[in-house]
Amino acid sequence: MTHATAFTPAEIGGLARRIDRPVVLVGLMGVGKSTVGRRLAALLDTDFIDVDEEIERAADRSVSEIFEAHGELYFRAGERRVIARLVEEGHGVIATGGGAFVDPETRALILDRAIAVWLDCDIDTLVERTARRDSRPLLRKGDPRAILTQLKDQRGDAYAEAQVHVVTDDAPHTETALSILSAIDAWL
Repeated sequence: MTHATAFTPAEIGGLARRIDRPVVLVGLMGVGKSTVGRRLAALLDTDFIDVDEEIERAADRSVSEIFEAHGELYFRAGERRVIARLVEEGHGVIATGGGAFVDPETRALILDRAIAVWLDCDIDTLVERTARRDSRPLLRKGDPRAILTQLKDQRGDAYAEAQVHVVTDDAPHTETALSILSAIDAWL
């Protein structure tokens, strides 16, 4: 199983059986954690949970509204509790918010109880993808390119602690999901 596109359904099934804990996708907003996560979960025949959607459902308000009303520290504390619960429940693939893995407690939990996969891509791709939606609280404070560049610099060391690193750039989502499988297979 050296090349991502060489996976047969039987090989994917074998790999899925070797994965004994949740696969948690981390990385900056816009790298494709949710979209790729859904494809990855489908390939592994497991469930997919988006942490931000889970927080919004539980709080009955948007992430942006939580940020505005209570600030980032409050949001991160709630996010940490939700991630801990989702990991404990043993979901198959979990997509986190961009800042989740930067929190030392959250990162330690994920590294200890899950397989962290850092999805990474270039700034141009991030700017293009994040411009499609106006639901990113951190991008409302100035120039998105400058903010994303700063976030990438600030968060890079934390993301680099993930057990698996996959560069997505502008690859199709299924190809990225297969690259993740290949990288997890190599890591296991």
